[in-house]
Amino acid sequence: MAIEYGRFGIISAESDVFSFGVLLLEIVTGRKNISYGSPEHVENLLSYVWKYWKKKRILKLIDPVLRDGGLKEAMTQCIHIGLLCVAENAVDRPTMAAVGLILDGHTQSLPPPSQPAFLMHISGSTTPGTSMVDQPAVLSVDEVSLTEPYGR
Repeated sequence: MAIEYGRFGIISAESDVFSFGVLLLEIVTGRKNISYGSPEHVENLLSYVWKYWKKKRILKLIDPVLRDGGLKEAMTQCIHIGLLCVAENAVDRPTMAAVGLILDGHTQSLPPPSQPAFLMHISGSTTPGTSMVDQPAVLSVDEVSLTEPYGR
């Protein structure tokens, strides 16, 4: 889900580009865009891909089925495009027309991707860098919700 949709409910061409980028990264990595890990260290697909991109260990990201097919260069380019599409700032994302041209081989050099929109820091809290995991749970002692019925 694009950050602008998650925060403000805004649907735009840029949010479609974001969704395409997530789909492209899911295909190339063979992983779903879900959260992995323990509550202390939650990681989703975008943070996983970004971590390996920054370490320059891009080939480790590629699904072994695709890696063994001799398509390493094309898969690396797809990861690069996917990261461009999931940029946190919507104006930094390419248009779908530009993505089509890139995929069709009409662009030789790609700009470096910026940090993707990690869903873990979209908690609505006022403290930067905190996540939903950091927030105290609002539950009753026995984890049952309490409802007071009101008559009509």
